[in-house]
Amino acid sequence: MWAHVWRFLYSNYFRFWLKWILRLLTGKCELQRVLGGAEAGARRTLSIGNGGAGAGAARLPPKRRVLRNAVHVEEAEVENCVRDIMKEKKIEQKDTGFKTNLHISLLQISGYKKLYLNVENLRKVPYDSENGEHEEQLIELWNLLMPHENLKARISKQWCDIGFQGDDPKTDFRGMGLLGLVNLVYFSKHYTNEARQILSRSNHPKLGYSYAIVGINLTEMAYSLLKNGALKAHLYNMVSGLPQMEHFHQFYCYLVYEFDKFWFEEKPESIMHFNQYREKFHEKIKGLLLDCNVVLTLQD
Repeated sequence: MWAHVWRFLYSNYFRFWLKWILRLLTGKCELQRVLGGAEAGARRTLSIGNGGAGAGAARLPPKRRVLRNAVHVEEAEVENCVRDIMKEKKIEQKDTGFKTNLHISLLQISGYKKLYLNVENLRKVPYDSENGEHEEQLIELWNLLMPHENLKARISKQWCDIGFQGDDPKTDFRGMGLLGLVNLVYFSKHYTNEARQILSRSNHPKLGYSYAIVGINLTEMAYSLLKNGALKAHLYNMVSGLPQMEHFHQFYCYLVYEFDKFWFEEKPESIMHFNQYREKFHEKIKGLLLDCNVVLTLQD
């Protein structure tokens, strides 16, 4: 009860006076203090990115409304938004450090939303065996992983050798669409040695698993973490500006590499326990992503 009373008093009375006193003493508004005091990356951007517009944003005074709406701006509007905030908060243009920091943070926020939309759009594209580009990527995956073995036919049991369920991989991409294939190809192209080593390990007589199917499953994990906002700290620390599809693929590569290590360290009784260990790995990754200084990526 007392905690509730304190929160009410602080939010409605004490916070206002505390902000007023601090501005009087420092000559800076709260936003200047936040952006000037927080480390670059997630700490700085999350400090301003957690205050969404909310249902009552339209009823806010203009000075507060421009700050709330700032976290919803599109990339093209960022520069004008920074100018409006500096005008509303009466921040001098010569404070170039504030201007630069706010610009970067708003780019990161808008970029994260744009990245999610791009990933979602790729996920929604179904694999089409009549599409030449789709087919080329699928054959490229085979050639990257199995350079010394020719694929005898497009429909072939050989696909099981790299971890697909049947003789036509297109059926395995239903859940994640083209995104699942693009992720598999990206890892195989940029980390070829690691991909081949993991494929070889996945054929272990006791601890083996279906490489491609698990890879698509990890695409779903990366996608869900992006969708629910769990990747914000990682991406804000990794990219000083707009996160790109490349950065999502890099995170996927990290998941593939780390899951393989995790699987063999855990030594599951059989592949029938995959969901149990997959969830355990998921919880581990979510825990790592809670760290404001987190960066989860492989090195080239």
